[in-house]
Amino acid sequence: MRKSISPYGSWPSTISSQLIVEKLIALIESSVSGNAIYWLELRPAEDGRQAIVRWSPHKGVEDIIPPSFNARSRVHEYGGGSYLVNGDWVYFSQFADQRLYRAMRGTEPEAITEEGEYRYADAVMDQSRKRLICVREDHANKEQEPVNQIVSIGFSAGLPAPIAVLVAGADFYSNPRLSPDGESLAWLCWDHPNMPWDGTELWVAPVGENGGLCQAQRITGGREESIYQPEWSPDGSLYFISDRTGWWNLYRWRDGRVEAVAAMEADFGNAQWVFRETTYAIASVNQIIASYWKEGSAHLASIDTASGAIEEIPTPYTDIDYLQADDKQAVFIGASPRDFPSVACMDLASRRIEVLRRASNLTVDPGYISASEPIEFPTKGNRTAHGFYYPPSNPAFMGPKEAKPPLLVTSHGGPTSAARNGLKLTLQFFTSRGFAVLDVNYGGSTGFGRAYRERLNGQWGIVDVEDCVHGALYLAAQGRVDRKRLAIRGASAGGYTTLAALTFRDVFSAGASHFGVSDAEALAKETHKFESRYLDKLIGPYPERADLYRERSPIHAAERLSCPVIFFQGLEDKVVPPNQAETMVEALRKKGLPVAYLAFEGEQHGFRQAKNIKRTLDAEIFFYSQVFGFDLAEPVEPVPIENLDAYRSRS
Repeated sequence: MRKSISPYGSWPSTISSQLIVEKLIALIESSVSGNAIYWLELRPAEDGRQAIVRWSPHKGVEDIIPPSFNARSRVHEYGGGSYLVNGDWVYFSQFADQRLYRAMRGTEPEAITEEGEYRYADAVMDQSRKRLICVREDHANKEQEPVNQIVSIGFSAGLPAPIAVLVAGADFYSNPRLSPDGESLAWLCWDHPNMPWDGTELWVAPVGENGGLCQAQRITGGREESIYQPEWSPDGSLYFISDRTGWWNLYRWRDGRVEAVAAMEADFGNAQWVFRETTYAIASVNQIIASYWKEGSAHLASIDTASGAIEEIPTPYTDIDYLQADDKQAVFIGASPRDFPSVACMDLASRRIEVLRRASNLTVDPGYISASEPIEFPTKGNRTAHGFYYPPSNPAFMGPKEAKPPLLVTSHGGPTSAARNGLKLTLQFFTSRGFAVLDVNYGGSTGFGRAYRERLNGQWGIVDVEDCVHGALYLAAQGRVDRKRLAIRGASAGGYTTLAALTFRDVFSAGASHFGVSDAEALAKETHKFESRYLDKLIGPYPERADLYRERSPIHAAERLSCPVIFFQGLEDKVVPPNQAETMVEALRKKGLPVAYLAFEGEQHGFRQAKNIKRTLDAEIFFYSQVFGFDLAEPVEPVPIENLDAYRSRS
C-alpha cells in the first residue's frame, strides 16, 4: 500500500490512549507453588489495584482475592514482595491499611495483624513453627524516621497473630530467607547513606529453640559491595549475587567459604528498588536458571552449579524479570521489542515456552510498532553512552520528503535504574504518530557494570543531562531527527534530568516532567526514609554541600529556561511532593513561558488510574502539537497552556 504524506506528529494511529488504559495491564511478582503459578496484575481500569492471579492446568487463570482488595505493600514506599503462597493459602499486604491478610481461594480474606502504623513485605514461611518471617516498617513514631526490622508473625494461637522482632539495628533490611531445614535465616541489611546497589551486607544466624536468632555472622558484603538476592539450595549452600568484581555475578557460601559460581562481564542483578525482584532461581542442587543483562538486553541461561558452566537458553525475550523455578519449569515475566510483557512458563526438559498471560490480548498491526535499535553514542569526557532509538513507524503515513521527525528523548527514573527494550505502548503512542524516540541509558544506569553505574556518583544533574543532550545531538547530526524540534520527557528522577536539561542546556525546545524533582535541596529535606540519604552519593553530603544542591536545582535557575514545559503530578506523592512541581510552575508563569500543570487527586508516585494515565498521554501530545505547530489527527481534550500566545508571537 502506498503511504500518504503528512507532517510528522499528525499521523492517525490505532494506538490510542484509551486503548492503552483499557487493554493493558502490568505483570509483576511471578511465583511457583506446586502445579500452580501465581503473579500480580496491576490493573489501571480497576483504579490501579494489584490483583493476585493464579494459573493451574485444570482451572486456567483466576483471581484469588476479591475486587475490594489490593495486594500492594508500601515498605520503602515502592513496595514489592507483596504476597506469599503457602499451599492453599495466600498471604498479602492490603494497600488500604497495610495489614497482612490471608485467604484461601474463593474465601474472604482475614487480617492476621492488628491495625497500626506498620507495613510488611518480603515474607517467607517458617512451616515448622507456623509463622511468617518478613520485613516490617514501623511508622508509629512520627517524630523520627520509620524503623525497619525483620519480624516473625505467628498465627497458630489465634488472631491477631503475635509478632516478635528477630533482627533490628540496621537502617534497612530485605530478603529474609530460611534454610531448607528451617535451622538458619539469611538476610540483607544496609545503612544510610548507602542504597542497596551501593553496599549491603549478607548475614546468617541459626534459629534457636525458642524461634529467636543467635550467633549471627556477617558472611560478606560491606559499604562498597552490593549483595543481591540470597537463596538457599536444597543442599544447604547459600547462593547470592555480588558486584565485587565490578559486575553483579553469582556466588555461593558453603563450608564457611565464599566462592564464585559463574564469572561473566554481565549483570545478573538489578537495582533493588522493590522487594522480591528475582533474577535467578535454584531449579535443583545441580542447576540454576538465571537471567543477566549484557549490552542493554536480557538473556536467559542455565548454570551448572558444579562446573559453573553457563549455557544460554534462546528465547524471544529481551527483557526478563521475576524469575522463579522448580525442578521441572521456570517462570518469569518476559517481553520483547514487538511483544507485550507476558507470564512465560518454560519446560526445563524440552525448553518449550508457554505463555500463560499477556499484559494485553490486543493485536497491534506490526506496521505501527517501531522496533528498538540499540545505539552507542559519544558523550562528554570521551565516554560512550547507550540508548534505544525508535524511528517513526506507521503503515499508512510517512513524513514530507525533506522533513525530519521531532525527537522525544526519554530519561528513565531512578536514576539508578535502566531503560529496557520490551514493548512499551506509551512510546509507540508517539512513534506511530510520527515522533522519533530515544530512550537513554545514561551513565548511572544498571546493566552495564558497577563502573558505569558509579559515573553518576557526585554527578547527578551533570552526567545524565550530558548523555541525554549528546544522544539527541548525535541523532540530529546523523540527519535522523529535526534539530529544531528536540523534546525531553521523564518521570521522577527522569523528570529531574528533564528539568535540568531544559534549564542548564540550550538544546531542547520543549519538555514534560512527570512528578519530577525541581529542587534537590527540598528533596533531601522532605523525602521518605529509603531515599533520604540517596543524594549524598548522587550530589554530596547534606547540609555540608548545600551549595551543590542549590547549584543543580532547576528551581534556582528558572531564569535560564527558555522553552515550554508541561508538568504532571500526583497530589498524594510522598516521594516527590507536589510543591516540587507547583513551585516550578509558578516560576515559569512569572517568566512568561508557556506552562501547563495537571495535578491528580488520589495518585501517588507513578500514576495507576486509567483515567489519569489516559489524560496524561493525551495532554502531553496535545502540548507538543501546540509548541511544535502540527495538527493532531484525532481530537483530544485540550490542556490550558499559559503564556502560549505571547510565546508564539515572540518565536
